Formats: sequence, structure tokens, C-alpha cells
Amino acid sequence: MMLSLPKKVTIIEVGPRDGLQNEKLFVPTDIKKQFISGLRNAGLEEMELTSFVSPKWVPQMGDAPEIVADCLDGNARNFVLAPNRKGIDRVYSTDCKAVAVFVGVSNSFNLKNINKTTQDSMAELKPIIRELKEKNYFVRACISTAFYCPYEGKMNENDTIKLCSEFVEAGVDELSVADTIGMAAPNEAYSLFSQLKNAFSETILTAHFHDTRKLALANILASLQAGIDRFDTSAGGLGGCPFAPGAAGNAATEDVVYMLERMGIDTGVSLDKLLDAIEIVRPHLSRPIESSYYRLHAQTV
Repeated sequence: MMLSLPKKVTIIEVGPRDGLQNEKLFVPTDIKKQFISGLRNAGLEEMELTSFVSPKWVPQMGDAPEIVADCLDGNARNFVLAPNRKGIDRVYSTDCKAVAVFVGVSNSFNLKNINKTTQDSMAELKPIIRELKEKNYFVRACISTAFYCPYEGKMNENDTIKLCSEFVEAGVDELSVADTIGMAAPNEAYSLFSQLKNAFSETILTAHFHDTRKLALANILASLQAGIDRFDTSAGGLGGCPFAPGAAGNAATEDVVYMLERMGIDTGVSLDKLLDAIEIVRPHLSRPIESSYYRLHAQTV
């Protein structure tokens, strides 16, 4: 049986932001810059650079202004995360023109994360999104807990689709739909992304899987079958969420690239140069790199 697969897939590298935000050790700013440069050298063009959040709550992102000032690439889309008005106003003081906002489908998760219900968050974000679009910003909406929540369990698929619809109506350019705690199964990934693809054919759709239960690659394959050709991944499988207990890192960029390239799908990413980039940040991490490709191929292991 022939699989219905795209010829090319876009990898959005989230390691510098989503990957590092949960690290216990502060990664020096110059190392972050070198890491970003190494990732770009590996062929990763779209990237989450950092986030404008309170350094009190996420100290790792306290150097966001310097990262943005030095690491923007005029030839590629570089995102910064900004959760609220204060964060957006800080983005306006930079040259970055692509912003990611986020809301959880789960009220409980949202309250733990940003102390607001899902609907209160949307009420705050909708005028901000309109304002960003009037200023010609690219706006990405990150949908957290799209499948499962650590506090509420399984999410209703219709609730996820409804939240996505609200974002699309508000004018976002992209939906990044996340299995935040890594509980989705491939049939669930296929079901949700098939419906999203049908419902929002004019909106850029991206899948974001965590590998808590080692199902990220299987879920990516199921999403490919549903017509998705953009995936958030993190070099070294770094990541996690401070408000999602037990959630493991993101799908490892190197494992995803290896699988896709073996399947004949072009990613434009050099695995050798990707390993070089991981080596830049590895000595500054609080935990080892555990991705399969890295363990098999990195010279230092």
C-alpha cells in the first residue's frame, strides 16, 4: 500500500525557546546565540528564538531582548513568544515581525499557566491579534493541551476545533496545535488534523508533539497522512513545560529529520550540522541528550 505523503516538509525549530525554557541551569546568552547560529547553519530556517515573558517566572528567557537584537534572520521567519499585552509591547521595541501567542484548550491548564481562563485569554488576545495584523506582523497561535490536559484528562475534539476557529476568525496566519503532555495516539492525531485541514484550508497548520510516551514519531506519521507538512521540533529533544508535570521534551529534530529523509521527504536539514549545533548547547544543559539519532551518531557520546 502506498502512503500518501508530501514531497517536502518544513521543520520549525523550537529548541532555543520551547527547548530551553524548562532548563534548570541558565544557558549563557552567547551560547544561545551560537546555538541559534548552528541551527540555522544546519538548514533550519523557521525558528522560535525566545519569549517575552516575565524573567521572574521564566528566568531562562530574561535575555530575550539581546537574543532578538542579534539573532534575527531577514531571509527567514523567526518567532518570539509573547503571552500578553506587556509581552507584545516589548516585541514592538524590536525588529521582529513574527509573533506567537498561546492559549490552552483546558481552562485548568490555562489558569496554572497564565492565571486566566481560556475565554478570558481569548478576550484579551483578539484585539491584540487584530492590532498585530494591522501592523503587518505574522501571527502564530499556539494551541496548548489540544489532545490531553494534565489536570482535566482528555480534551473534547470539538473544543479544540472551536478554539482554533476563534483564532482563525481573529485573523491569525498559523495554528500550531500541540500535544502538550505527549498523550495523543496516532489515531487521535489523524482525526484532529484531518478535521482541522478540512475546516481551515486557508490557514497554515503545524503539528507540535511531545515525546513523553515515545509516540511523537508515530503521531507525526499520522499527521502526514492527514495532510500536515509542518512540524515543530526541538534539537536534542529538549523541552517540556513547567506547568505540565511529567511532560517530556519535544520531538527531537534529528529523529524527525532522519525519519522523514529515510522516507524520501525533503527537509533541507543537514543531520551532521544539526549534531554540531546540539554540541554547542549540550555542556550547558542539566540533563543528557537522549534522542535516538544523537545517541547513535554523536562522536562525544
